[in-house]
Amino acid sequence: MTAAGANGHVVLVDDDRDLCRLLAAALGQRGFRVTWRLSAAEALEVLAATAIDAVVADVEMTGMNGFELCGEVARSHPQVPVLLLTGHGTLAAATNAIRLGAADFFTKPPDFDALAIGIGRAIQRERLRGTVHRLRDVPPVDRGGDGIVGESPALRTLRDVVGRVAGSDASVLVTGESGTGKELVARALHRHGRRAGEPFVAINCAAMPEALLESELFGHVRGAFTDARTARVGLFQQARGGTLFLDEVGELPMALQPKLLRVLQERRLRPVGGDVEVPIDVRIVAATNRDLEQAVRERRFREDLFFRLNVIHLDVPPLRGRGDDVLLLAQHFIARCAQQSGKEVTGLSPAAAECLLGYGWPGNVRELQNSIERAVVFAEHTEIVVDDLPERVRQRQVAAEAVPTRPPLVPLRELERIHVLRVLDAVAGNRTLAAQVLEVDRKTLFRKLKQWRAEGRGALDAAVRGAPA
Repeated sequence: MTAAGANGHVVLVDDDRDLCRLLAAALGQRGFRVTWRLSAAEALEVLAATAIDAVVADVEMTGMNGFELCGEVARSHPQVPVLLLTGHGTLAAATNAIRLGAADFFTKPPDFDALAIGIGRAIQRERLRGTVHRLRDVPPVDRGGDGIVGESPALRTLRDVVGRVAGSDASVLVTGESGTGKELVARALHRHGRRAGEPFVAINCAAMPEALLESELFGHVRGAFTDARTARVGLFQQARGGTLFLDEVGELPMALQPKLLRVLQERRLRPVGGDVEVPIDVRIVAATNRDLEQAVRERRFREDLFFRLNVIHLDVPPLRGRGDDVLLLAQHFIARCAQQSGKEVTGLSPAAAECLLGYGWPGNVRELQNSIERAVVFAEHTEIVVDDLPERVRQRQVAAEAVPTRPPLVPLRELERIHVLRVLDAVAGNRTLAAQVLEVDRKTLFRKLKQWRAEGRGALDAAVRGAPA
C-alpha cells in the first residue's frame, strides 16, 4: 500500500500487517509516500531498488529485528535515516537505538503527529547534511566579484537588474532592511557601469549633524564658518566622474533636502559660504531602510526629492526570504574567518545548519556574518555545532526540541474515546479496519460509536458520518 506525498518516500517495516496499514494511512494523510513491508529482508530489497528518504521499523520482528536492520541500513545506505518503534520504551532500548545510528525512537503505538514530525526532521537533517558537505567543495557564487553571494531566485533577479541598469546614469534608490547589503549593490552598480574607473564615494547621512553634513557634501570656502581656516572640496566634487553613494538618505535633515534637490536638478553646486557655482558630474545612488513613501505622506521627506532619487528602484531581499543562501553565505564566511584566524574550521554540522535556516535574521547578512565570526572563534572541532552559535540563534533550536508539556489528566473513558477517534482518522473512517486495529469485536465498536454519538460527541460524529462499514 502506498500513498503519494510531497514530504518524502518512507519504507515502513513491521510484521504486524494491520499496524502497517494503520501507520501507512496516517503518514499518507500527513504528506508522505509510504511503502510497507512485513520483514527487514523485504525492506532492504526496496532500499536497493528505489530512492528512499527514511525507514520506520519495528524493533521486535521475526528474522532480522529492527536493531539489526538499523545497523545494516547505516552500512549500506548511510544517507537514509532510520526511526525505530518498540512496544517496550526502555532506556536501554533507546540507548541501543542511538548507538546503532537511529535518528529517533518511538514507543508503540506512536502518536501519529509526533511520528510524522520526527520523520520530517530526520529527512530534513539528512538533506542538510548533504547540502553542507556539498557546499564545502563549491566556491561561493559571487559572479561580479562584489561580495553579492547567493543563488536564490530573489538574488538572481536582483543581480540581473543590477546588470541591466549599471550602464545608465539614472539615479538609483536601493531599499531594504538593515544589513541586507545595500552598499554592496551600490558598489556593483558602480563597478559594472561606465564610471567604473572613477571614484566611488560614500557617506552616511545619519552619521553627522546637519551643518557638518552640508559642508561634507558641498564643500566650503575659507572663512565660511568658525574654524573654516582652509577651503574644503565636498564629496560631490571628490566623486567627479564617478558615483556618490548617499547611505541612510531617509535621515537627511529637512532643511538640507531642498539644497540637495537643487544640486541634483541643476547639476551645479555652490560651496558653503561661496559665491561661485561649480558644475558636478556624478551618478547618485541612495539607500535607505525606511519607507520613504510613508515619510513623504508624513511630510518628513520631500516628494520632489523622492522622485528625483527614485528614478530606478532596487529592493534588496531580506536574508530570511533567500532560502539556502543562508547556508551558502555561512560557508563563505566560515572559509574567510577560518583563514583569517588560522583555525581548521571547514563547515557546519547538520544541526547547526538547521538552526541557521530556522532563525529569522532580523540583522540579515551582517548579523549572519557576525554570528559566524563568533562561532569560528568558539569552535573546538572542524565543524561548527549548535553550541558555537550565539544564544539568540540557538533559542529556536531549544524551543523546537523542548519536551512537550504533560497533557491534562482526563478520565480513562475519555482516553478510550480519543484513541478510537485517532484510529478512525488514520483509517479514513473504515470501522471494520478500525476494529481490527483496536483488537475489539466489530459490534463492540459499533455500540460504542452509537453511545458516544447519542451523548453529543460532535467531533466523533463528524469523523464517522458516512464512513464505510
